[in-house]
Amino acid sequence: MDKPLALVTGASRGIGGAVAHALAPTHELLLGGRDVDALQRVTDELHGSRAWPVELTDPEALAAATAGMTRLDVLVHSAGIGEVGTVADTPVDVWRCQFEINVVAVAELTRLLLPALRAAAGHIVMINSGAGLNARPGWASYAASKHALRALADSLRAEEAEHGVRVTSVFPGRTATDMQRAVRAAEGGEFRVADYLTPEAVAAVVASAVAAPPDAQVTDVMVRPTGR
Repeated sequence: MDKPLALVTGASRGIGGAVAHALAPTHELLLGGRDVDALQRVTDELHGSRAWPVELTDPEALAAATAGMTRLDVLVHSAGIGEVGTVADTPVDVWRCQFEINVVAVAELTRLLLPALRAAAGHIVMINSGAGLNARPGWASYAASKHALRALADSLRAEEAEHGVRVTSVFPGRTATDMQRAVRAAEGGEFRVADYLTPEAVAAVVASAVAAPPDAQVTDVMVRPTGR
């Protein structure tokens, strides 16, 4: 390959899809996502990209899908879910599901790909959330998973420094995605696109962090809508 290789999860829509478009001019792409049809549409739009429709919560499927990867330059963790609710109203399966997808799957995919990332002195980007910095009422399970994701990134950064692997956490504010639309519905509020960041704005920040020179590491980036 003439270009470095990037794997982007959650690439079928939203921030992940925007990140795929932002990296396409400079990278070969593996694009992960659950919606196979939507993922294929993104793949068709981007020359040099391939679909990677792997169930991230299936350890055996992950192991099989990563077994042949010997070098990976960039890994962007954008797949995630967000369900809101008070502690009193949030059942155990919601807690488990959010941690399984937002934290455990990220940790396992990263673990499996560390040899390939080390070989390339690669870069790992974790799309976090403002909820990973501040927990609001009604957001306990989601915020807890995102706080855990931040801890994972911080530990990983320190552990992998000797291998030249860089780790960036990106903390977007509310972004105009399908997940945000569902969150606003759960909150009983109006969804107005103009009130939020665009996925493309977040993707531009990711691309900028990835493009940092080898002697620089962007560790944590907070992104908020202008004027907010």
